[in-house]
Amino acid sequence: MTGPSAETKMQFLYALRSKGVTDKAVLNAMEEIDRGPFVRGIFAERAYEDMPLPIACGQTISQPSVVGLMTQALQVQPRDKVLEVGTGSGYQAAILSKLARRVYSVDRHARLVREARAVFEQMGLVNITAMTADGSYGLPEQAPFDRIIVTAAAEDPPGPLLAQLKIGGIMVVPVGQSDTVQTLIRVRRAEDGLHYDEIRPVRFVPLLEGLGQDV
Repeated sequence: MTGPSAETKMQFLYALRSKGVTDKAVLNAMEEIDRGPFVRGIFAERAYEDMPLPIACGQTISQPSVVGLMTQALQVQPRDKVLEVGTGSGYQAAILSKLARRVYSVDRHARLVREARAVFEQMGLVNITAMTADGSYGLPEQAPFDRIIVTAAAEDPPGPLLAQLKIGGIMVVPVGQSDTVQTLIRVRRAEDGLHYDEIRPVRFVPLLEGLGQDV
């Protein structure tokens, strides 16, 4: 499989920078991880445009600039253990894998996890563990985490996830009603409690409890 042309890659990175993705490590990771293999079927030719695209199970792959801004807000360090809630296409986890020591990614749709795993394998990304689970409960058996990223909107930052965040840890989560514009929130867990700051308005699918019906 051939990747994007040098010109396409340049335009892709230019679009990221123009939307505020300026962190060098994040840009390097996004240059290294080809979005192409994560987009299938009729939308494959639009993989390098800065737009969200449909994937299986009624989900979407986020637009690259939002992935970049969320990753930048997470401030991942090389020794970090990261939890991603909402594997989706696997694109976000792949980028995190270039920045963190270990990435755990959960999704309620078994099909998405299976397809993402196949792409991770194809790309040789060995530090991602993807599994089917109800992400609203996090992953208690691997907690605590240095960083948590949620790629679905909750009405409030989920309590079980906040409880799995280390002191000094950061969580990035879209918060708001599912059918309106939400706000991307960064939560820092400090000795004296939780500190919140707003990053930007976003729109994500809702964070749902339980597992998907697909097999």
